[in-house]
Amino acid sequence: MDYSQNLNKILDIAIKEDASDLIISANHPPVIRVTGKLITLVKEKKISPADSKGLAFALLDESKKNKLLQEKEVDFSYDYESKERFRVNAFFQRGNVSLALRLISSKIRTIEELNLPPVLHEFTKKNQGLLLVTGASGQGKSTTLAALIDEINHTRAFHIITIEDPIEYVYKNDKAVVEQREVSLDTNSFANALRASFRQNPDVIMVGEMRDLETISTTITAAETGHLVFATLHTSSAPQAIHRIIDVFPSEQQNQIRFQLASSLLGVVAKRLIPRTSGGFVPACEVMICNTAVANLIRENKIHEIPAVIETSLKEGMISLNRSLSDLVKKKEISLEDSVNYSLNPLELKNLLR
Repeated sequence: MDYSQNLNKILDIAIKEDASDLIISANHPPVIRVTGKLITLVKEKKISPADSKGLAFALLDESKKNKLLQEKEVDFSYDYESKERFRVNAFFQRGNVSLALRLISSKIRTIEELNLPPVLHEFTKKNQGLLLVTGASGQGKSTTLAALIDEINHTRAFHIITIEDPIEYVYKNDKAVVEQREVSLDTNSFANALRASFRQNPDVIMVGEMRDLETISTTITAAETGHLVFATLHTSSAPQAIHRIIDVFPSEQQNQIRFQLASSLLGVVAKRLIPRTSGGFVPACEVMICNTAVANLIRENKIHEIPAVIETSLKEGMISLNRSLSDLVKKKEISLEDSVNYSLNPLELKNLLR
């Protein structure tokens, strides 16, 4: 069987159907995800274990094949005939190879096109500090970062270094020089690339994911030493993001980290995608800006009081998740039921909607 040809056929279907994801798994036909719902491609034949391995190997070079066989999973990006890009995870399940592919649009959308709060423009105008974009997997963190980086690319003569695993959006240099480093291809780890970046004269550093103590520590140092740093975390709110960072450190270091974070943090954007009543998804965002009140609460370890500051700082551009959800309900963008399901404090949301 010509696995490359067969794979191209499946990829073409996914692109034509405007799928966000494609799943290739042994003993099942290919499956695509369209506006959040899984659809089995019933006209395609069931994929045998040999076929799933062959389709995966059609995407992999020798080093990635070896990594898959040794480590049982591998992340990479795939540039499909210069038409579209996919973020791919190849992995083993029950002894067979599976593929999970995420379609990455070749067009980098703007803050407005993504329906994100306009206050996000302000973060692209800063010269130093740390902005965290948080949310669960698949909630558009990478897309949000891409919008911010590309805005700087088009408006400021800056040197931008991105550290990603794998590279997703590809930037075309405009006013800025954008250099993209892929973990395992261009560098051995996020922490290595971050340390090296101090000698590469960047104005902006984008860290695809803060995974471990060393990466988090070096990211905070980068933000403190005159760089504008954008990074992601898997948390669902601003207070959780701050807790996550502090809790990574040994207890004797946590006080020092609170002070460092209070002085270097610009803000946190916590994002979740909610099903739109008209189809597709719309983002609900919590935006915390690290003003004097928030910085003091971080220093004093009173992080539980941050939501109250967010709620009372609307004029500064802060938005609580519940306010974002209630606005979407009032605009009839999302259903009341979904807003309650996605809220971290449904009782408060119901009061806001009254």
